[in-house]
Amino acid sequence: MIENTEQTEQTEQTEQTEQTPIFDAQRWGLPQEAIDDLADRLRRIWSRFRKCFTTKTRDTSEYAFTYLRGLLTMDTERNYANIARRVIDPKDDGQNIQQFMSDSPWPARAVFEQIQTEICYRPELSGGMLTLDESGDKRSGNNSAGAARQHIGRLGKVDMGQVGVALGYYQCGVWAMVDAELYLPEVWFDDEHKKLRQRWHIPAERSFATKIQLGFKMIQRAKASGMPLEIVGCDCLYGRNAQFRASLDTEGILYMADIPANIHIYLSKPVMGVPANAPGKRGPRFSRMQVINDCQPVKVCSLAHEMTLAPITIRHAERGLLVYECAARPVWTVTQEGVVRKEWLFVRREHDGSFSFSLNNASVDVSLAQLAFWRCERYFAERTFQDAKTEAGWDELVARKYRAWMHHTALDALTLWFAAETKLDWSQQHPRDPELTRQLEVAVLPALSTANIRELLKAVMPLKQLSPEEATQLVISHLVNRSRSTSCRLKAQSRTDHKNRDP
Repeated sequence: MIENTEQTEQTEQTEQTEQTPIFDAQRWGLPQEAIDDLADRLRRIWSRFRKCFTTKTRDTSEYAFTYLRGLLTMDTERNYANIARRVIDPKDDGQNIQQFMSDSPWPARAVFEQIQTEICYRPELSGGMLTLDESGDKRSGNNSAGAARQHIGRLGKVDMGQVGVALGYYQCGVWAMVDAELYLPEVWFDDEHKKLRQRWHIPAERSFATKIQLGFKMIQRAKASGMPLEIVGCDCLYGRNAQFRASLDTEGILYMADIPANIHIYLSKPVMGVPANAPGKRGPRFSRMQVINDCQPVKVCSLAHEMTLAPITIRHAERGLLVYECAARPVWTVTQEGVVRKEWLFVRREHDGSFSFSLNNASVDVSLAQLAFWRCERYFAERTFQDAKTEAGWDELVARKYRAWMHHTALDALTLWFAAETKLDWSQQHPRDPELTRQLEVAVLPALSTANIRELLKAVMPLKQLSPEEATQLVISHLVNRSRSTSCRLKAQSRTDHKNRDP
Protein backbone atom coordinates (compact mmCIF):
# COMPACT_ATOMS: atom_id res chain seq x y z
CA MET A 1 0.00 0.00 0.00
CA ILE A 2 2.88 2.35 0.88
CA GLU A 3 4.61 1.57 -2.42
CA ASN A 4 1.43 2.36 -4.36
CA THR A 5 1.11 5.70 -2.54
CA GLU A 6 4.71 6.62 -3.41
CA GLN A 7 4.20 5.65 -7.05
CA THR A 8 1.03 7.76 -7.18
CA GLU A 9 2.86 10.79 -5.74
CA GLN A 10 5.73 10.40 -8.24
CA THR A 11 3.23 10.11 -11.10
CA GLU A 12 1.42 13.24 -9.95
CA GLN A 13 4.72 15.15 -9.67
CA THR A 14 5.72 14.03 -13.17
CA GLU A 15 2.36 15.05 -14.62
CA GLN A 16 2.56 18.42 -12.86
CA THR A 17 6.10 18.99 -14.24
CA GLU A 18 5.03 18.09 -17.76
CA GLN A 19 2.16 20.55 -17.52
CA THR A 20 4.61 23.33 -16.61
CA PRO A 21 5.80 24.97 -19.86
CA ILE A 22 9.41 24.36 -20.82
CA PHE A 23 9.71 28.14 -21.29
CA ASP A 24 9.08 28.74 -17.61
CA ALA A 25 12.01 30.88 -16.42
CA GLN A 26 11.97 29.39 -12.93
CA ARG A 27 12.65 25.93 -14.31
CA TRP A 28 15.70 27.23 -16.20
CA GLY A 29 17.20 28.78 -13.08
CA LEU A 30 16.31 32.31 -14.20
CA PRO A 31 13.99 33.72 -11.53
CA GLN A 32 12.88 37.30 -11.98
CA GLU A 33 14.53 38.43 -8.75
CA ALA A 34 17.94 37.26 -10.05
CA ILE A 35 17.47 39.11 -13.34
CA ASP A 36 16.27 42.25 -11.57
CA ASP A 37 19.42 42.08 -9.43
CA LEU A 38 21.80 42.06 -12.43
CA ALA A 39 22.33 45.83 -12.38
CA ASP A 40 23.17 45.74 -8.68
CA ARG A 41 25.40 42.72 -9.29
CA LEU A 42 27.38 44.74 -11.84
CA ARG A 43 27.63 47.59 -9.38
CA ARG A 44 28.85 45.18 -6.67
CA ILE A 45 31.62 43.67 -8.78
CA TRP A 46 32.70 47.18 -9.80
CA SER A 47 32.84 48.23 -6.14
CA ARG A 48 35.15 45.30 -5.35
CA PHE A 49 37.47 46.41 -8.16
CA ARG A 50 37.05 50.12 -7.53
CA LYS A 51 40.44 50.57 -5.91
CA CYS A 52 42.08 49.36 -9.14
CA PHE A 53 40.93 52.48 -11.00
CA THR A 54 42.22 55.15 -8.65
CA THR A 55 45.44 57.11 -8.88
CA LYS A 56 47.45 58.90 -6.20
CA THR A 57 45.49 62.10 -6.70
CA ARG A 58 42.09 61.14 -8.15
CA ASP A 59 39.31 58.60 -7.89
CA THR A 60 38.32 57.94 -11.50
CA SER A 61 36.51 54.67 -10.83
CA GLU A 62 33.11 55.96 -12.00
CA TYR A 63 34.48 56.10 -15.54
CA ALA A 64 35.43 52.45 -15.17
CA PHE A 65 31.82 51.59 -14.34
CA THR A 66 30.61 53.60 -17.33
CA TYR A 67 33.05 51.85 -19.65
CA LEU A 68 32.24 48.44 -18.17
CA ARG A 69 28.54 49.02 -18.69
CA GLY A 70 29.14 50.15 -22.26
CA LEU A 71 31.13 47.01 -23.08
CA LEU A 72 28.41 44.79 -21.65
CA THR A 73 25.31 46.50 -23.06
CA MET A 74 26.44 47.83 -26.44
CA ASP A 75 26.80 45.50 -29.42
CA THR A 76 29.04 47.44 -31.81
CA GLU A 77 31.21 50.58 -32.08
CA ARG A 78 32.19 50.50 -28.42
CA ASN A 79 34.51 53.51 -28.66
CA TYR A 80 34.93 56.34 -26.15
CA ALA A 81 32.46 58.78 -27.73
CA ASN A 82 29.72 56.21 -28.31
CA ILE A 83 29.99 54.76 -24.80
CA ALA A 84 29.77 58.25 -23.29
CA ARG A 85 26.72 59.16 -25.39
CA ARG A 86 24.84 55.92 -24.83
CA VAL A 87 25.63 55.48 -21.13
CA ILE A 88 26.17 58.99 -19.67
CA ASP A 89 24.45 61.60 -21.82
CA PRO A 90 23.76 62.05 -25.55
CA LYS A 91 25.66 65.35 -25.41
CA ASP A 92 28.78 63.85 -23.80
CA ASP A 93 31.71 63.85 -26.25
CA GLY A 94 33.66 61.14 -24.40
CA GLN A 95 36.72 63.30 -23.63
CA ASN A 96 36.75 62.34 -19.94
CA ILE A 97 36.53 58.64 -20.74
CA GLN A 98 39.25 59.00 -23.34
CA GLN A 99 41.54 60.63 -20.77
CA PHE A 100 40.70 57.91 -18.24
CA MET A 101 41.51 55.15 -20.71
CA SER A 102 44.45 56.63 -22.64
CA ASP A 103 46.34 58.83 -20.18
CA SER A 104 45.31 58.14 -16.59
CA PRO A 105 48.05 56.09 -14.87
CA TRP A 106 45.77 53.63 -13.04
CA PRO A 107 47.39 50.18 -13.06
CA ALA A 108 45.75 47.69 -15.42
CA ARG A 109 47.70 44.89 -13.75
CA ALA A 110 45.76 45.48 -10.53
CA VAL A 111 42.56 44.37 -12.32
CA PHE A 112 44.14 41.08 -13.38
CA GLU A 113 45.54 40.52 -9.90
CA GLN A 114 42.09 41.06 -8.37
CA ILE A 115 40.51 38.60 -10.83
CA GLN A 116 43.12 35.99 -9.90
CA THR A 117 42.51 36.63 -6.20
CA GLU A 118 38.76 36.17 -6.59
CA ILE A 119 39.27 32.90 -8.48
CA CYS A 120 41.43 31.70 -5.58
CA TYR A 121 38.51 32.37 -3.21
CA ARG A 122 36.21 30.05 -5.21
CA PRO A 123 36.99 26.44 -4.18
CA GLU A 124 34.81 25.10 -7.02
CA LEU A 125 37.26 26.67 -9.49
CA SER A 126 40.24 24.78 -8.09
CA GLY A 127 42.12 22.45 -10.42
CA GLY A 128 41.47 24.28 -13.69
CA MET A 129 43.53 24.80 -16.83
CA LEU A 130 45.59 27.90 -17.46
CA THR A 131 45.56 28.59 -21.21
CA LEU A 132 48.22 30.61 -23.03
CA ASP A 133 47.51 32.08 -26.46
CA GLU A 134 47.90 35.25 -28.49
CA SER A 135 45.57 37.31 -30.64
CA GLY A 136 46.32 39.95 -33.22
CA ASP A 137 44.38 42.68 -34.96
CA LYS A 138 45.20 44.49 -38.17
CA ARG A 139 46.21 48.16 -37.99
CA SER A 140 46.39 50.68 -40.80
CA GLY A 141 49.74 52.16 -39.74
CA ASN A 142 52.76 51.52 -37.54
CA ASN A 143 52.22 54.38 -35.09
CA SER A 144 50.09 52.38 -32.62
CA ALA A 145 52.06 50.93 -29.71
CA GLY A 146 53.53 47.59 -30.74
CA ALA A 147 52.27 47.85 -34.32
CA ALA A 148 54.58 46.26 -36.89
CA ARG A 149 54.53 43.76 -39.69
CA GLN A 150 54.05 40.46 -37.88
CA HIS A 151 51.99 37.28 -38.07
CA ILE A 152 48.31 37.94 -37.35
CA GLY A 153 46.69 34.64 -36.43
CA ARG A 154 43.12 35.56 -37.31
CA LEU A 155 44.29 36.66 -40.79
CA GLY A 156 46.61 33.69 -41.22
CA LYS A 157 49.38 35.85 -42.67
CA VAL A 158 51.96 38.54 -41.94
CA ASP A 159 50.45 42.01 -41.92
CA MET A 160 50.62 45.34 -40.10
CA GLY A 161 49.01 44.90 -36.70
CA GLN A 162 49.11 44.65 -32.92
CA VAL A 163 49.39 41.35 -31.06
CA GLY A 164 48.44 40.64 -27.48
CA VAL A 165 49.51 37.63 -25.42
CA ALA A 166 46.86 36.56 -22.94
CA LEU A 167 46.36 34.03 -20.18
CA GLY A 168 42.96 32.41 -19.67
CA TYR A 169 41.61 30.12 -16.99
CA TYR A 170 38.93 27.44 -17.35
CA GLN A 171 37.16 25.26 -14.83
CA CYS A 172 33.66 24.16 -13.98
CA GLY A 173 32.12 25.44 -17.22
CA VAL A 174 33.35 29.02 -16.83
CA TRP A 175 36.29 30.81 -18.38
CA ALA A 176 38.04 34.11 -17.76
CA MET A 177 41.01 36.16 -18.90
CA VAL A 178 43.44 36.46 -15.99
CA ASP A 179 46.44 38.28 -17.49
CA ALA A 180 47.57 39.92 -20.72
CA GLU A 181 50.51 41.78 -22.22
CA LEU A 182 50.87 43.79 -25.40
CA TYR A 183 53.64 42.26 -27.49
CA LEU A 184 56.23 44.85 -28.51
CA PRO A 185 58.38 43.72 -31.48
CA GLU A 186 62.13 44.23 -31.21
CA VAL A 187 62.02 47.18 -33.63
CA TRP A 188 60.12 49.15 -30.99
CA PHE A 189 63.22 49.28 -28.80
CA ASP A 190 65.55 50.96 -31.27
CA ASP A 191 66.56 54.62 -31.01
CA GLU A 192 64.09 55.71 -33.70
CA HIS A 193 61.17 54.61 -31.52
CA LYS A 194 62.44 56.22 -28.30
CA LYS A 195 60.21 59.32 -28.53
CA LEU A 196 57.22 57.22 -29.60
CA ARG A 197 57.72 54.89 -26.61
CA GLN A 198 57.58 57.89 -24.29
CA ARG A 199 54.64 59.45 -26.11
CA TRP A 200 52.56 56.25 -25.96
CA HIS A 201 53.35 55.62 -22.26
CA ILE A 202 55.30 52.41 -22.81
CA PRO A 203 56.89 51.68 -19.40
CA ALA A 204 60.56 52.62 -19.25
CA GLU A 205 61.36 49.25 -17.67
CA ARG A 206 59.96 47.31 -20.62
CA SER A 207 62.57 45.64 -22.77
CA PHE A 208 62.21 43.32 -25.70
CA ALA A 209 60.67 39.98 -24.82
CA THR A 210 59.41 37.27 -27.13
CA LYS A 211 55.83 36.06 -26.91
CA ILE A 212 57.13 32.89 -25.25
CA GLN A 213 59.00 34.93 -22.62
CA LEU A 214 55.92 37.09 -21.98
CA GLY A 215 53.75 33.99 -21.62
CA PHE A 216 56.13 32.26 -19.23
CA LYS A 217 56.36 35.39 -17.10
CA MET A 218 52.56 35.58 -16.85
CA ILE A 219 52.37 31.89 -15.89
CA GLN A 220 54.93 32.52 -13.16
CA ARG A 221 52.86 35.45 -11.88
CA ALA A 222 49.71 33.33 -11.83
CA LYS A 223 51.47 30.57 -9.90
CA ALA A 224 52.95 33.08 -7.43
CA SER A 225 49.49 34.55 -6.79
CA GLY A 226 48.20 31.13 -5.74
CA MET A 227 46.05 30.41 -8.78
CA PRO A 228 44.61 26.92 -8.18
CA LEU A 229 45.67 25.59 -11.57
CA GLU A 230 46.20 21.93 -12.37
CA ILE A 231 47.77 22.23 -15.81
CA VAL A 232 48.83 24.73 -18.48
CA GLY A 233 47.66 24.40 -22.09
CA CYS A 234 49.15 26.18 -25.11
CA ASP A 235 49.25 26.05 -28.90
CA CYS A 236 52.09 25.22 -31.28
CA LEU A 237 53.77 28.62 -31.07
CA TYR A 238 54.69 27.93 -27.46
CA GLY A 239 54.64 24.13 -27.42
CA ARG A 240 57.27 23.74 -30.12
CA ASN A 241 59.82 25.51 -27.89
CA ALA A 242 61.60 22.78 -25.92
CA GLN A 243 63.11 25.28 -23.48
CA PHE A 244 59.66 26.71 -22.67
CA ARG A 245 58.39 23.23 -21.83
CA ALA A 246 61.49 22.49 -19.80
CA SER A 247 61.06 25.75 -17.86
CA LEU A 248 57.47 24.83 -16.98
CA ASP A 249 58.68 21.43 -15.81
CA THR A 250 61.34 23.07 -13.65
CA GLU A 251 58.61 25.20 -12.05
CA GLY A 252 56.70 22.02 -11.24
CA ILE A 253 53.89 22.90 -13.66
CA LEU A 254 52.04 20.29 -15.69
CA TYR A 255 51.52 21.18 -19.34
CA MET A 256 49.68 19.97 -22.43
CA ALA A 257 51.48 21.72 -25.27
CA ASP A 258 50.48 21.40 -28.93
CA ILE A 259 53.35 20.86 -31.36
CA PRO A 260 53.67 20.98 -35.16
CA ALA A 261 53.62 17.71 -37.08
CA ASN A 262 57.22 18.17 -38.30
CA ILE A 263 58.91 18.34 -34.89
CA HIS A 264 61.63 15.74 -34.33
CA ILE A 265 61.56 13.47 -31.29
CA TYR A 266 63.40 10.30 -30.20
CA LEU A 267 61.81 6.93 -29.52
CA SER A 268 64.61 5.86 -27.19
CA LYS A 269 66.80 7.90 -24.88
CA PRO A 270 69.57 9.76 -26.72
CA VAL A 271 72.96 10.18 -25.10
CA MET A 272 74.39 13.68 -25.39
CA GLY A 273 78.06 14.56 -25.47
CA VAL A 274 80.83 16.26 -27.40
CA PRO A 275 82.10 13.69 -29.91
CA ALA A 276 85.80 13.05 -30.12
CA ASN A 277 87.65 13.65 -33.37
CA ALA A 278 88.37 10.55 -35.40
CA PRO A 279 92.01 9.40 -35.14
CA GLY A 280 94.14 11.11 -37.71
CA LYS A 281 91.41 13.57 -38.73
CA ARG A 282 92.60 17.14 -39.08
CA GLY A 283 90.66 20.26 -38.21
CA PRO A 284 89.18 21.87 -35.12
CA ARG A 285 87.77 19.73 -32.34
CA PHE A 286 84.03 19.33 -31.87
CA SER A 287 82.65 21.79 -29.33
CA ARG A 288 78.85 21.42 -29.48
CA MET A 289 76.75 18.85 -27.68
CA GLN A 290 75.39 16.18 -30.01
CA VAL A 291 73.65 12.83 -29.83
CA ILE A 292 76.53 10.36 -29.63
CA ASN A 293 74.64 7.04 -29.54
CA ASP A 294 72.71 5.38 -32.34
CA CYS A 295 69.39 7.15 -31.67
CA GLN A 296 67.92 8.77 -34.75
CA PRO A 297 65.26 11.50 -34.58
CA VAL A 298 61.89 10.96 -36.25
CA LYS A 299 59.09 13.34 -37.13
CA VAL A 300 56.02 13.01 -34.95
CA CYS A 301 53.77 12.82 -38.03
CA SER A 302 55.46 9.54 -39.00
CA LEU A 303 54.13 7.90 -35.84
CA ALA A 304 50.43 8.70 -36.29
CA HIS A 305 49.62 5.56 -38.30
CA GLU A 306 51.94 3.34 -36.24
CA MET A 307 50.21 3.99 -32.91
CA THR A 308 47.05 2.16 -31.87
CA LEU A 309 44.35 4.75 -31.28
CA ALA A 310 41.52 4.13 -28.82
CA PRO A 311 38.17 5.98 -28.72
CA ILE A 312 37.88 8.22 -25.67
CA THR A 313 34.58 9.79 -24.62
CA ILE A 314 35.23 13.34 -23.43
CA ARG A 315 31.89 14.92 -22.57
CA HIS A 316 28.41 15.71 -23.78
CA ALA A 317 28.41 18.66 -26.18
CA GLU A 318 25.61 20.51 -27.98
CA ARG A 319 26.35 18.53 -31.14
CA GLY A 320 26.22 15.22 -29.32
CA LEU A 321 28.70 13.05 -27.49
CA LEU A 322 32.27 14.27 -27.99
CA VAL A 323 34.52 11.30 -28.79
CA TYR A 324 38.10 11.28 -30.10
CA GLU A 325 40.46 8.50 -31.08
CA CYS A 326 43.65 9.00 -29.10
CA ALA A 327 46.98 7.39 -28.28
CA ALA A 328 50.03 8.22 -26.18
CA ARG A 329 53.56 6.94 -25.83
CA PRO A 330 56.78 8.04 -24.09
CA VAL A 331 59.33 9.90 -26.21
CA TRP A 332 62.50 11.87 -25.60
CA THR A 333 63.29 15.43 -26.65
CA VAL A 334 66.41 17.59 -26.47
CA THR A 335 66.53 21.29 -25.57
CA GLN A 336 68.82 23.78 -27.27
CA GLU A 337 71.15 23.46 -24.30
CA GLY A 338 71.45 19.73 -24.90
CA VAL A 339 69.26 18.61 -21.98
CA VAL A 340 67.47 15.32 -22.62
CA ARG A 341 63.90 15.14 -21.36
CA LYS A 342 61.33 12.34 -21.33
CA GLU A 343 57.80 13.43 -22.29
CA TRP A 344 54.51 11.91 -23.38
CA LEU A 345 53.57 12.26 -27.03
CA PHE A 346 49.78 12.53 -27.28
CA VAL A 347 48.16 11.92 -30.66
CA ARG A 348 44.53 12.68 -31.52
CA ARG A 349 42.64 11.99 -34.71
CA GLU A 350 40.50 15.01 -35.55
CA HIS A 351 36.99 14.69 -36.91
CA ASP A 352 38.21 15.57 -40.42
CA GLY A 353 40.67 12.67 -40.34
CA SER A 354 43.80 14.72 -39.70
CA PHE A 355 46.03 14.27 -36.65
CA SER A 356 47.05 16.71 -33.92
CA PHE A 357 50.06 16.24 -31.67
CA SER A 358 50.91 17.38 -28.15
CA LEU A 359 53.68 16.90 -25.63
CA ASN A 360 53.13 16.80 -21.89
CA ASN A 361 55.04 16.01 -18.72
CA ALA A 362 52.45 13.92 -16.87
CA SER A 363 53.52 11.01 -14.71
CA VAL A 364 53.35 7.43 -15.99
CA ASP A 365 50.21 6.63 -13.99
CA VAL A 366 48.07 9.26 -15.75
CA SER A 367 45.43 7.59 -17.90
CA LEU A 368 44.90 8.14 -21.62
CA ALA A 369 41.39 9.43 -20.81
CA GLN A 370 42.88 12.12 -18.56
CA LEU A 371 45.34 13.18 -21.26
CA ALA A 372 42.49 13.40 -23.76
CA PHE A 373 40.42 15.46 -21.33
CA TRP A 374 43.29 17.93 -20.80
CA ARG A 375 43.82 18.26 -24.55
CA CYS A 376 40.15 19.10 -25.09
CA GLU A 377 40.16 21.78 -22.40
CA ARG A 378 42.29 23.94 -24.68
CA TYR A 379 39.11 24.61 -26.64
CA PHE A 380 38.12 27.06 -23.94
CA ALA A 381 41.16 29.22 -24.68
CA GLU A 382 39.46 29.95 -27.96
CA ARG A 383 36.17 30.64 -26.17
CA THR A 384 37.94 33.20 -23.98
CA PHE A 385 39.14 35.13 -27.03
CA GLN A 386 35.84 34.66 -28.84
CA ASP A 387 33.85 36.12 -25.94
CA ALA A 388 36.38 38.90 -25.38
CA LYS A 389 35.98 40.05 -28.98
CA THR A 390 32.41 39.15 -29.88
CA GLU A 391 30.77 39.95 -26.55
CA ALA A 392 33.09 42.53 -24.99
CA GLY A 393 34.54 44.40 -27.99
CA TRP A 394 38.21 43.58 -27.35
CA ASP A 395 39.00 44.11 -31.04
CA GLU A 396 36.84 47.22 -31.53
CA LEU A 397 39.13 49.77 -29.90
CA VAL A 398 41.97 50.98 -32.12
CA ALA A 399 44.37 51.82 -29.30
CA ARG A 400 47.42 53.89 -30.21
CA LYS A 401 48.72 54.24 -26.67
CA TYR A 402 50.09 51.37 -24.60
CA ARG A 403 47.97 52.41 -21.61
CA ALA A 404 44.82 52.48 -23.71
CA TRP A 405 45.45 48.91 -24.92
CA MET A 406 46.19 47.64 -21.41
CA HIS A 407 43.24 49.48 -19.84
CA HIS A 408 40.82 48.30 -22.50
CA THR A 409 42.04 44.70 -22.17
CA ALA A 410 41.78 44.81 -18.37
CA LEU A 411 38.18 46.03 -18.51
CA ASP A 412 37.39 43.41 -21.14
CA ALA A 413 38.75 40.80 -18.74
CA LEU A 414 36.50 42.21 -16.02
CA THR A 415 33.43 41.83 -18.26
CA LEU A 416 34.31 38.15 -18.78
CA TRP A 417 34.77 37.65 -15.04
CA PHE A 418 31.41 39.32 -14.37
CA ALA A 419 29.72 36.87 -16.76
CA ALA A 420 31.65 33.90 -15.36
CA GLU A 421 30.82 34.75 -11.75
CA THR A 422 27.15 35.32 -12.63
CA LYS A 423 26.88 31.94 -14.36
CA LEU A 424 28.62 30.22 -11.45
CA ASP A 425 26.49 31.87 -8.75
CA TRP A 426 23.20 31.30 -10.56
CA SER A 427 23.99 27.62 -11.15
CA GLN A 428 24.42 27.20 -7.39
CA GLN A 429 21.65 29.47 -6.12
CA HIS A 430 19.03 28.72 -8.79
CA PRO A 431 19.43 25.12 -9.99
CA ARG A 432 17.56 24.06 -13.09
CA ASP A 433 14.70 21.58 -13.11
CA PRO A 434 16.33 18.19 -13.87
CA GLU A 435 13.15 17.09 -15.61
CA LEU A 436 13.98 19.44 -18.48
CA THR A 437 16.60 17.02 -19.79
CA ARG A 438 13.99 14.28 -20.06
CA GLN A 439 11.37 16.53 -21.63
CA LEU A 440 13.80 17.92 -24.18
CA GLU A 441 15.43 14.52 -24.73
CA VAL A 442 18.99 15.69 -24.14
CA ALA A 443 21.74 14.39 -21.87
CA VAL A 444 22.90 17.81 -20.70
CA LEU A 445 21.14 21.18 -20.86
CA PRO A 446 23.07 23.95 -22.66
CA ALA A 447 25.01 26.25 -20.39
CA LEU A 448 24.22 29.91 -19.95
CA SER A 449 26.49 31.96 -22.23
CA THR A 450 28.09 35.38 -21.92
CA ALA A 451 25.74 36.54 -24.69
CA ASN A 452 22.76 35.40 -22.58
CA ILE A 453 23.99 37.41 -19.59
CA ARG A 454 24.42 40.48 -21.79
CA GLU A 455 20.89 40.22 -23.20
CA LEU A 456 19.42 40.14 -19.69
CA LEU A 457 21.63 43.02 -18.55
CA LYS A 458 20.59 45.15 -21.54
CA ALA A 459 16.97 44.70 -20.46
CA VAL A 460 17.54 45.88 -16.87
CA MET A 461 20.09 48.57 -17.79
CA PRO A 462 18.75 50.07 -21.04
CA LEU A 463 20.97 52.50 -22.90
CA LYS A 464 19.97 56.10 -23.47
CA GLN A 465 18.10 56.70 -26.70
CA LEU A 466 18.39 59.91 -28.69
CA SER A 467 15.24 61.93 -29.28
CA PRO A 468 14.84 63.47 -32.78
CA GLU A 469 15.79 66.87 -31.35
CA GLU A 470 18.90 65.47 -29.61
CA ALA A 471 19.95 63.62 -32.76
CA THR A 472 19.58 66.83 -34.77
CA GLN A 473 21.69 68.79 -32.28
CA LEU A 474 24.31 66.04 -32.31
CA VAL A 475 24.56 66.19 -36.10
CA ILE A 476 24.81 70.00 -35.99
CA SER A 477 27.53 69.72 -33.34
CA HIS A 478 29.54 67.39 -35.63
CA LEU A 479 29.11 69.80 -38.55
CA VAL A 480 30.24 72.76 -36.42
CA ASN A 481 33.30 70.87 -35.18
CA ARG A 482 34.24 69.83 -38.71
CA SER A 483 33.81 73.44 -39.89
CA ARG A 484 36.03 74.73 -37.09
CA SER A 485 38.70 72.13 -37.94
CA THR A 486 38.58 73.21 -41.58
CA SER A 487 38.81 76.86 -40.53
CA CYS A 488 41.91 76.14 -38.42
CA ARG A 489 43.58 74.33 -41.31
CA LEU A 490 42.76 77.21 -43.69
CA LYS A 491 44.23 79.77 -41.29
CA ALA A 492 47.38 77.68 -40.88
CA GLN A 493 47.64 77.31 -44.65
CA SER A 494 47.20 81.07 -45.06
CA ARG A 495 49.99 81.80 -42.58
CA THR A 496 52.29 79.37 -44.39
CA ASP A 497 51.52 80.93 -47.76
CA HIS A 498 52.12 84.41 -46.33
CA LYS A 499 55.53 83.41 -44.99
CA ASN A 500 56.48 81.86 -48.33
CA ARG A 501 55.60 85.11 -50.16
CA ASP A 502 57.70 87.28 -47.85
CA PRO A 503 61.18 88.05 -49.28
